[in-house]
Amino acid sequence: MTAAYGRPARGITDRDLTDRDLETRLELLDGELHRLERVVVAFSGGADSSFLAAVAHRTLGPTGCHAVTAVSTSLAGDELEDCRALAAEWGLRWSTAEAHEMLRAAYRRNDPDRCAHCKSELMDVLAPIASAAGATVVLGVNVDDLGDHRPGQAAAADAGAEFPLVTAGFTKAEIRTASRRLGLRTWNKPAAACLASRVPYGTEVSVEVLTRVERAEMALRRIGLVQLRVRHYGDTARIEVEPEQFGLVVARRQAIVEAVRAAGYHYVTLDLDGFRSGNLNARS
Repeated sequence: MTAAYGRPARGITDRDLTDRDLETRLELLDGELHRLERVVVAFSGGADSSFLAAVAHRTLGPTGCHAVTAVSTSLAGDELEDCRALAAEWGLRWSTAEAHEMLRAAYRRNDPDRCAHCKSELMDVLAPIASAAGATVVLGVNVDDLGDHRPGQAAAADAGAEFPLVTAGFTKAEIRTASRRLGLRTWNKPAAACLASRVPYGTEVSVEVLTRVERAEMALRRIGLVQLRVRHYGDTARIEVEPEQFGLVVARRQAIVEAVRAAGYHYVTLDLDGFRSGNLNARS
C-alpha cells in the first residue's frame, strides 16, 4: 500500500489487523467519505482526527476536504503548532477558527456534561464553515469512544456532525495500525485530550487553571515524560505517567518538583495507578 504522507514504518508486524482487514476498513471509510462528498474535519492534531484528515484529503482532495482547528484556551499551544506542521507536511487544506467555550457559564461550571458545551461551541464555529461549502462536519470519534462518558458526542451529533470512523468500524488500535502503515507520524502520538479534562468535575475551569496545567505538562515533556497528565487539585498537581516511566520520575524527582512548582503548584504527587485516559470520568 502506498501513501502520500510519508514512508510506512518497517520491521513492525501487526497481528491484530490483517492486510485484508485494513483494506476493508479503508474501503468502508472511503465509501463513507464519498457519500458525504465534502467534509470539514475537526482537526485537533491527535491520532484520530489526523488519520481522518489524511484519508479524507487523499479521498476527496483539497476541494472536498477542509481541515479546521478550533483554537481556544483549552487547546495546548504545542498541539496547535503540530496541527500547523502536519497540514504543511501532508498538503492539507487547513485553517484555524476561534472558539470561545470559556464564555459559556455551563462550560466553566465544569459539571459532568462539560464536554457537551465544548462540542456545542465547536459546532457553532465549524457548522457555518461547512454550510458555506455545502459540506458536513466530521469528527475523529472511533468505536472505542462509544463506551466512555462522552456527552460531547451526542451534542455534536445533534448539531449535525458525523463520525465516519465509527461507520467504518475503526477502533483506536486500528487507527494507529492503519496510520502506521500509511506512514503517518501521528500513529504513535500520545493521546492529548483538551486541557479542561485535567480538572475534576465540580472545580471551575478558568484560563488561569488551564494555563497552569499547560505550563506543567510542557515542562514535564521537556524532562522526558511522554504519555502524561497533570491533574489539577487546587495547589496540588497529581501526575499520571505510564508505569514504565516511574523510574524516570524518581530519577528526575527534583527537576520535576521544581518544574511543576514553577507552573504554580505547591504540592506534587504521583498517581501510582499510572496514566489512564478518561481517569476523572471513572473517579467522578
